[in-house]
Order: sequence, then C-alpha cells, then structure tokens
Amino acid sequence: MALPVPPYAEEPDPVRTSTRGAAARGARRPGLRIAVPALLLAGLLAFPGVLPNRPGHLGSLAETALPWFGALVPVLLGWAAMRRSVVGVAAALVPGVVWACVFLPGYLPGGDGARADFHVLTFNVGGDRTAPAEVARQVIGTGADVVALEKVPASAMPAYERALGAVYPHHVTANTLGLWSRYPVRGTASLNLGGAWPHAVRALVATPGGDTAVYAVRLPSVRVRADAGFTVDARDRSAAELAGRVREDRAARVVVLGDLNGSLRDRGLAPLARQLAAAQREAGRGPGFTWPAAFPLVRIDHVLLRGLTATGSTVLADHLGSDHRPVLTGLRGADGT
Repeated sequence: MALPVPPYAEEPDPVRTSTRGAAARGARRPGLRIAVPALLLAGLLAFPGVLPNRPGHLGSLAETALPWFGALVPVLLGWAAMRRSVVGVAAALVPGVVWACVFLPGYLPGGDGARADFHVLTFNVGGDRTAPAEVARQVIGTGADVVALEKVPASAMPAYERALGAVYPHHVTANTLGLWSRYPVRGTASLNLGGAWPHAVRALVATPGGDTAVYAVRLPSVRVRADAGFTVDARDRSAAELAGRVREDRAARVVVLGDLNGSLRDRGLAPLARQLAAAQREAGRGPGFTWPAAFPLVRIDHVLLRGLTATGSTVLADHLGSDHRPVLTGLRGADGT
C-alpha cells in the first residue's frame, strides 16, 4: 500500500523576497529623502545664525534672503504629494510652520493707532535716475516733517536745496546725503564711517517729540560676486562705526534714517539692530521690502529708533525712476507725550 505523498511546500524564492523587501524600503525612502531637506530648511529658518559666514559671507547672504526660503515649502509639499508620502507631507509642513512663526507676525496690523508727533521720510533717490523737482514734489506730497535723501548727485544738490527750501527751511548736506527739516536744527556734523565719502550726517532737530538726534545714512554698497561672494566687509565696518557713534550719542531720542544696504536680519547689521528698535517691526505691516523698486525683494532702507515710538510705517510707491522705494514713518515720544 502506497503512502500518501504530503503536499509539496514551495520554498520561498529568495529573488522574489529580496524584490519585495527592496520595494518596501523604496516606498519608505521618499519620506526620508523629503524629511532630511525639510528639517534642514526648518533649522535654517529658525536658527540662521548657525550658518557659517565663511567662505564668501554665505551666512549674511542667507539671512538677507531668509523670507524667500519659504518658497521651498510648496516645492517639498509637491514632491511629497507626487510620491504619495504621508511622512514627506508631515516633514514638509515643519518648515512651513517655522516660517509662519518667524514671519507671519509681521503681517499683523502694527502701531498703536496714536497720533504721530511728526513724520520722517527716507529715500535713496538713485543718483541721476531721478529729477530734483519731481523728487521734491513727491517728498512734499507725503507730508513728512523730516526728510533724509541719499545718493543725491553733488551736481544736483543745489537744485534739491532750491526745490525743498520753501517747505523745509532747515537742512544739512554732505557729499551725497541731505537732511531737510521743517523744524530748527543744530549740532550738525558729517560723520566719516570709513571709506571714500561721509556715510552719515547728524543733526539735533527740535521736533514736537523733543530734541531728537537724526542721522541720515547711506552705508557702503554690497554685491554678490563669483570670486568674492557677498561683499559686505566695508558695509559691516561702517555699520559697526555708526553703532558706536549712536551708542555714545547723549540724546534721549535718536532716529537713524537711510539706506543701510542690508536686512536687519543680516548679522553684519547686528551692532545697530541690538540697540535700536526698527519702526517696521513696531508699526509696519508685511515685509516692508524696498529694493529693487520695480519688484522689491529685500528691505534695505530703514528707520531705527531710540526713545521714540513708531505709530505707523509705510513703504511708498515710487514712479520717479529710483531703484529704491521711500519709507514714511510716524513718530511720537516714547512716553506718549
């Protein structure tokens, strides 16, 4: 009698098992591949200061462009969606949340709604790009009481003085800088912050908010060059020198107006940002970008304060040809008087 043959048990195919394992690992890898850059991006947004500044001042460059790194979040989300990776989507949302925490507060209404004691305006006129009469017409139309103009051609300075003199009888100029005021000024001085020309003028202005030291400033220009990176050395030295002058200024109220050629997030401007309040952060709305005028990408024109409170700060449209946009800011005494 023949014994029944047991059913044949097929041994697992090692090739097929290996293929299934690789497929499973491959399904998990997109999440990991998305998570790594997402978390690195979140870290950069939250702690840009940890990025080394060498070579080429890359840290300063990244800090200047920091708000725009948020544009990578939709890219990561799209990548995760294409790969149908839940892990990838979750990871891509992390830098989005960090970006929102860092930048969204700037889009909330700013200022306390109080009436301003006086208004200040800063405007880099762009050299020969603009005409004095047209700039004067726009400046007067803003209702500003104290005006700082930067990059005024030396040959055009007399024309600016004539065009603005009727409304702003008090003024001080030095090289390409001018400070005009409705109120009396004294203690005027041009400040050599290093470089080929005076980068600031200072005057004590008798504003309704009290005697106020007003600085009109244009720090050295910066460029991005393939052979040198972000060329901020001269600007950083001048910023540090200006910060020292402001620190030693005995005036209870200080306003720094002008083209600082950098974002306040840039570590090179930290000596100023640490001791002065930014009017845009106090009372502006949105990023307040000012350059280039046609499609602003970064805020390099600033109003910085000590002993005063900003009631509102607005970036104005410019159709005169400058590559900068003007900034108008309302100010009152810090104690509300």
